[in-house]
Amino acid sequence: MKISVLGSGSTGNAVLIVANGTRVLVDAGLSAREIARRMSQLGEDPNSLDGILITHEHGDHAGGLRVLMKDLDCPVFMSAKTRDAYILDRRNVANEEPRRRADALRDRMIEIDSGCDFRIGEIDFHPFTVPHDAVDNFGFTASHAGVKVATLLDFGHVTTLITERLRGCAAIVIESNHSRDMLKTVEHYPWELKQRILSRLGHLSNEDVADWLINGFDGQASHIVLAHLSQRANNPYLAKITAETALYERTPLFRSDTQITLSFPKEPTAWIEV
Repeated sequence: MKISVLGSGSTGNAVLIVANGTRVLVDAGLSAREIARRMSQLGEDPNSLDGILITHEHGDHAGGLRVLMKDLDCPVFMSAKTRDAYILDRRNVANEEPRRRADALRDRMIEIDSGCDFRIGEIDFHPFTVPHDAVDNFGFTASHAGVKVATLLDFGHVTTLITERLRGCAAIVIESNHSRDMLKTVEHYPWELKQRILSRLGHLSNEDVADWLINGFDGQASHIVLAHLSQRANNPYLAKITAETALYERTPLFRSDTQITLSFPKEPTAWIEV
């Protein structure tokens, strides 16, 4: 299997997973043009996609979906609750957008249950609920030929279920959204927004990731990609050194060859092959 974060941040998120000829785009928060361009940078053709998987309805994860579907024939995998929320979302969209979204999904959507396993081509997906202020948000592990990877973005705290599901993964894409101290000092954010981000249904901090790495991570993943980094309330290299310091604290007892990789809003990560 191989995986690349095409782009990640508050302006848009998309991840590409490939295994044995199957290609799945996870979320379409970037514009259709950007998704196509970044896939091309990786040597991939968007028309080769076997499916688009939408984890939740927020614009930075689904905002580019309708336009992207115009040029592609692949199905969209989405839960019924997420579909309804996506169609009815009127934030920052034209008046005709809900109707256009409903029309685009008609006969193109394959309904999934965020609590039940499903398959796209040669890849098995195992979704699990994550705590976030969306109607039906989920993370998942994806497996093929005995290899398992995980993607989980947009969640406020690490649950026991999350810790358990991440065990045995060869690669993990995980949110490291903000530094708590930096977030509290961002002048552009109203207090209500800061409270939302810091809440247990908000976004994961660098400090939360470090705590999971020390106390919950099983040490098996050879790659951990830090994603959804805030451009105002985080610094990429602070996020990276916080995670690497946490890994270093584990080294007396656990393997220390896990690599920490940063994802960025405007460019895809290099392929991670496991």
